[in-house]
Amino acid sequence: MYQYELPRYLPTADELPCSDDTPVDNELQELIPSLLKSILQILWVDRLDWFFGIDMGIYYHPEQPPIVPDGFLSLNVERFYDEDLRPSYVLWEEEVAPILVLEVVSNTIGGEYTTKLVRYAQMGVLYYVIYNPKRRRKAKLEIYKLVNGSYELQAANPLWMPEIGLGIGNERVNYGGLTRDWLYWYDESNQRYTSPSEQIELERQKATVESQRADSESQRANLESQRADLENQRADRLAAQLRALGIEPEVP
Repeated sequence: MYQYELPRYLPTADELPCSDDTPVDNELQELIPSLLKSILQILWVDRLDWFFGIDMGIYYHPEQPPIVPDGFLSLNVERFYDEDLRPSYVLWEEEVAPILVLEVVSNTIGGEYTTKLVRYAQMGVLYYVIYNPKRRRKAKLEIYKLVNGSYELQAANPLWMPEIGLGIGNERVNYGGLTRDWLYWYDESNQRYTSPSEQIELERQKATVESQRADSESQRANLESQRADLENQRADRLAAQLRALGIEPEVP
């Protein structure tokens, strides 16, 4: 749980600004969390106890501006606030801190390794994920886990997160027509969960195989029917020949 002394009056989400009005300056800041969310919408389609926010303000104190990660995941909360959805994520209303926060480092310094790291630890965010596409020598993906109030860098990639029931990691894959490094969810065996477009393609391939198999079965049935017709024709010719010789063929 977040560690702050809150004032007596606490504004509601409707009374707070719904955004910091700062646009993202890198397309990846939108595409990467959107990919992760789209996969969750398929994996957890029957679950209503999770929420994944993208570029949404998290209010941790009513007298402080919100912190706006590129993406975050919360568990044991209402998936849909109401039909108008959440304008922001207010900790004193939700009473649950995000279990995972994602920051995609852009061209503008955003305090991902300093102020945000400290703030997320204070909020009690268990996993802090930083993806820095500009890195060349160091790892682009860093995954931190909160241990005794401080973040510790985890070595595994993908990293299995038992508290979430998912792993997270990066992999070079073609997504949306672009082959590059993307972040994905993984199962406990480090098998990557496919994106919606990949699942559509897999279903299309499966349908093609089923259609080909059906065609093959139909062709085989036609061949069997043709062979049966030939057998009947041969039997009719033989019967005619026997009758010409004055022999009545036996009828089976």
